Amino acid sequence: MTTTVEARPRVLAYVALTKPRVIELLLVTTVPTMFLAAHGVPPIATLIATLVGGALAAAGANALNCWIDADIDAVMTRTAHRPTVTGEISRPATLRFGLALSVISVALLAVFTNELAASLAFGAIAFYVLIYTLLLKRRTAQNIVWGGAAGCFPVLIGWSAVTGSLTWAPLVLFLIIFLWTPPHYWPLAMRFERDYEAARVPMLPVVAQAVEVGRQTVLYSWAMVASSVALIPVAHMGPLYIGTDVAVSAIFLREAHALWSRAKRGEADLKPMRLFHYSITYVSLLFLAIAIDPLLH
Repeated sequence: MTTTVEARPRVLAYVALTKPRVIELLLVTTVPTMFLAAHGVPPIATLIATLVGGALAAAGANALNCWIDADIDAVMTRTAHRPTVTGEISRPATLRFGLALSVISVALLAVFTNELAASLAFGAIAFYVLIYTLLLKRRTAQNIVWGGAAGCFPVLIGWSAVTGSLTWAPLVLFLIIFLWTPPHYWPLAMRFERDYEAARVPMLPVVAQAVEVGRQTVLYSWAMVASSVALIPVAHMGPLYIGTDVAVSAIFLREAHALWSRAKRGEADLKPMRLFHYSITYVSLLFLAIAIDPLLH
């Protein structure tokens, strides 16, 4: 009993390395994509294998991110509690853990889905670790724009796991998430601007005025909405998706414009977390509609 109790905090520390809340958001886009690809309910075995493999791939990439970014995580209030920073898990152990999860995820997808899905998972891990974390994050204000592409891979993995191929529909889904990422993340970066500045990470809110951040947020929001509309003819979406898209997109645009307006007025409290929190609701409801819509026609 003592051993179990003592081991529990260490297990939880390893779980924390995987950033579970990030994984949840990625899976929110994977499952509906698989329903759309199957024009209904996908094979349960394929669904489970894809979810497990995708979760492990994201977990491995996140652990490797913790290994690389331990120095800047220690400076930022939001990340100072991470296990590699506090010493609960050593940096070598973090590296081994991240690599093990990454290898297992690709192998699992290769065996239980197909080689395309496995290759895409490998590409997602490599892109997040090498392109975003190592190359872009500390060097350019466009880090989250291009680096955020790693978070778009789950829709490609989910589609390819069901069909064994890629078509225009998953590419449009990829585009929706790609364009959603900046207006989702920049408000969070505005909230923790001092953290990023202290860590010398050039997130856009650190290097640009709030008005410019608001302007770019609005531009990306409109482009995201345009891509969500483009899915209608490409994937033959029905009334449920169309109605949901109109409703959730209208609220998203309202919040994005409101953030920009507050910045232009020079308000002390820009309330950026309103858009951040709603952006999660937006993607959850939109992809829920994507999952249900094919079941209705």
